Amino acid sequence: MDKSLIKPESLKLLDEFKLYLEVERNLSIHTAKAYTADITIFLTWTQNRLPQDFTHKDLKEYLAFIQTQNYSKTTVSRKIAALRTFYRFLYREKLVSSNPASNIKTPKKTKKLPDFLTEDEVDEILDHIDITTPSGYRNRTIFEVLYATGIRISELCSLNFEDLNLESNEITVFGKGGKERIVLISNRAKEYLESYIKNMRHQVCGDSYFTQSSPVFINNTGFRLQQRSINRTLNELSKKLNLSKKLSPHVFRHSFATKLLEKGADLRIVQELLGHANISNTQIYTHVSTERLRQTYVKAHPRAKIKEAN
Repeated sequence: MDKSLIKPESLKLLDEFKLYLEVERNLSIHTAKAYTADITIFLTWTQNRLPQDFTHKDLKEYLAFIQTQNYSKTTVSRKIAALRTFYRFLYREKLVSSNPASNIKTPKKTKKLPDFLTEDEVDEILDHIDITTPSGYRNRTIFEVLYATGIRISELCSLNFEDLNLESNEITVFGKGGKERIVLISNRAKEYLESYIKNMRHQVCGDSYFTQSSPVFINNTGFRLQQRSINRTLNELSKKLNLSKKLSPHVFRHSFATKLLEKGADLRIVQELLGHANISNTQIYTHVSTERLRQTYVKAHPRAKIKEAN
């Protein structure tokens, strides 16, 4: 970016804006750097004009310009956010009498359909876990529970014995914001969990002592198992199996939700089991199910030719 094209007065504003982002807004270094770069491009585009002189119409012309630059939707959204933040800063400093960017809308992001695993893929992954060792049996139990319940990896790592009600096939979890909910666990996953607790947990660290407030899943030092350890196990499995799909704990959650909806589960029930505050977050799984149905139809029907989904 050639800052020589920017007026000295605007460069001074740029430095003050950068300081505002870093000190007063306390944004991350990455975000502050990105916003500063975005406004530098904007000031370069303004050429000899000062940003204080721009109207809402002028800003719309700039937005039309960045739409021609082959930026991704995410980048365009960030540039708009930077512009709105910049003009809020100018308005706060009383450098503009009104905010011309106040009515600029950030375009809605297209939600990417989540990756999920088929039942065969889940079985393949689970069957490749060595359950002859205590830690291996623990890992198999973890992924059985993730797939059977759809809980987040953070919720699984936070489980204590007092959260288990296995007689009723229930587990109490605490989701985002500490919100409590009850999820159900299948008989198969329950059997693995009960066997792990009874036969394997004490072998993981060599200590059989625990209380109701003790963590269910532990590492070899007896402390609560961390998410990074589970991610590391999945990375090793992914390399061993040479999977085309990205493997993560969240994929088991996606697979759980997709399978329930494919089998006819009510959307509100799935929302409750996942702990989604907004049903729109759950509705994306209906798109996954519909797209999978579409692909199966096109492959299976000899004369299937339907319009591609948007």
